Amino acid sequence: MPPPKKALGRRLLATSAALLSLSVTTPVAFAAPTPSTSPTATPPAFMSQVGGARLGQPGTQVNLAAGVPALPEDLTARSWIVSDAESGEVLAAHDAHWPLPPASTLKMLFADTLLPRFPKTMEHKVVPSDLAGMGAGSSVVGIKESHTYTVHDLWLGVFLRSGNDAVHVLAAMNGGVDRTVADMQAHADELQALDTHVVSPDGYDAPEQRSSAYDLTLFARSGLQKKDFREYCSTVSAKFESGEIRNTNRLLSGDTDVPVYQGIAGVKNGNTTDAGATFTGVAERDGKVLLVTVMNPEKHEHNEVYKETAKLFDWGFRAAGKVRPVGELVPPKSAQSTSQPGATASAGQAHRPGGSGRRPAASAPGGTGATGAGTALAVAGGLLVLLGGGVFLINRRWPLPDLMRRRPRS
Repeated sequence: MPPPKKALGRRLLATSAALLSLSVTTPVAFAAPTPSTSPTATPPAFMSQVGGARLGQPGTQVNLAAGVPALPEDLTARSWIVSDAESGEVLAAHDAHWPLPPASTLKMLFADTLLPRFPKTMEHKVVPSDLAGMGAGSSVVGIKESHTYTVHDLWLGVFLRSGNDAVHVLAAMNGGVDRTVADMQAHADELQALDTHVVSPDGYDAPEQRSSAYDLTLFARSGLQKKDFREYCSTVSAKFESGEIRNTNRLLSGDTDVPVYQGIAGVKNGNTTDAGATFTGVAERDGKVLLVTVMNPEKHEHNEVYKETAKLFDWGFRAAGKVRPVGELVPPKSAQSTSQPGATASAGQAHRPGGSGRRPAASAPGGTGATGAGTALAVAGGLLVLLGGGVFLINRRWPLPDLMRRRPRS
């Protein structure tokens, strides 16, 4: 993007500063206790207030009023959040800052961190050390030693089959697992995803590895700014060395008990022993783009995480424009500090808070290899970074120039 003219840059900086000033609140800090190595049955007594004080309170946070539809009654997830992907408004949430094992939804952070580093046409020959250190029982796409893969194919393996083998090969290309973990943690901190502690790049269960529904939503929103990210996360099926692979996101590809969700366009699912089922999805309907993250439903029915996500999407599309938000998705630190030095946007600076507390029942007033259904709707992200001036405009729509609809089977 060419740098803006000086006059335009000054006007944008002034607008950005004014907008940010509307969302600034006094930060609230909590001491960070030692993280536990297993999930607990109740959320911490004190959680981060990044994005607004309401989001740090235990229980369900929603502003019910006349004309606002009631939330679904049969939600069992430990944590969830519904937000407007473009404006950043959080429409409703339940323990959104509860740090929990993320499973493969953490691959959104991995992709957002590494995608810009390698051109998709770049080739890599796999050596044994590339595949070392994968957890037992990891999901794989079938990467083989001594075989050569394009970066494009490796990313298809990451997004469609949640392949930990593809993750480890890309991490090796990035200088190794340790460096990649450090890069991911630095990027999470830049995004103000302060509930996140990265231990493994693939999201596999590891002591102290945590993220939250709020943070996973930040990762999705940031990743969706990237054209390649949107392509990969919305691809339903693709050709791979081992044959056709199909996306395991059931709202995108469908299943016997879960139909394809109307307007779905990604993002990423996960499932491990510690994390249970986790999912972040993005969908568009009638000009509205929503992000929903659901973590660890206590109801263990088949595809429950997708069923609860679909219910929250349905609610969000009905409630959008009627419900007063309970918080916001904050901008990255660099954009925030450029727009208004010293400001903290509606965010407490608590990092990985913990403890225990009672849960109140609170309710406050396509790439070249893509085939199949192809690439779903590419979505707008809701934040705009003008590289010339480093200006970040919040609460502004970002109409991407390359919106894509589902392509017919080729």
